[in-house]
Amino acid sequence: MKTGFRCLLLIVSGLLSLAATAQEEPHHMLKKPGGRPPVQRLYWSNGLDAAIFSTSLLQKTGQSDKLTTLRFSYVVNFGFNLNFDFNRHIGLMTGAGVKNIGFIEKTMGGTVKRRVYTLGVPLGIKIGDLARRNFVFLGGGLDAPVNYREKAFVDRGDKVKFNEWFSERTPSFMPYVFAGVSASPGVTFKLQYYPGNFLNRDFTTVMPDMPLYYKPYQAYEKVSLIMLSIGMDIHYKKHPRHDDGERERGRNATMEM
Repeated sequence: MKTGFRCLLLIVSGLLSLAATAQEEPHHMLKKPGGRPPVQRLYWSNGLDAAIFSTSLLQKTGQSDKLTTLRFSYVVNFGFNLNFDFNRHIGLMTGAGVKNIGFIEKTMGGTVKRRVYTLGVPLGIKIGDLARRNFVFLGGGLDAPVNYREKAFVDRGDKVKFNEWFSERTPSFMPYVFAGVSASPGVTFKLQYYPGNFLNRDFTTVMPDMPLYYKPYQAYEKVSLIMLSIGMDIHYKKHPRHDDGERERGRNATMEM
């Protein structure tokens, strides 16, 4: 777990260094008055998943498969994307981000909420009008859980909760696939699916107040997260303003006359 997490941190550090050294726009790519926005070859942008609506496909021993209760998360979901556009219509994106993901299970005895904060790296392709941010995108990625939290209650006044850093209650890595659309001026809608099990069925712990070991998640044959996120594609690099130079030359020509 620790070795894999160090590798993930090295990848994120490399992406940060590459984003910091992204080149400025060449002069010949400046926007002309009334023309189309310029193509930015290498640039970085916000990877913000501002709001996440999620559920999960739950398969439990002795029970029928079901979709769990809808969960809403807006804290903390943020990150950045490093983009490389081959031309105005096709590009690649990667980056790094932190997400708050999990699921809610309602039982006869009450409600259990389980969630993790993850550090992840996506890799995807964009197709459409990239300069105007009207495009579709799809790809996959890998999340590494860093903090696990579990909260159970019968009613709102009686809660039992705990959290663990780098817990073994979930897998060390959680792969996922995604597909989405960006609409001008940069509003994004993304559907994301985790095919693996959110819980580690082999996790073993001691029963409360008893010297016995047991596997609390052994009955969870599959918990596959399904998420819809709404975010913003905000570019951190400003477009050069070629039209300012045109106006300046126009004023000089007027003065000469």
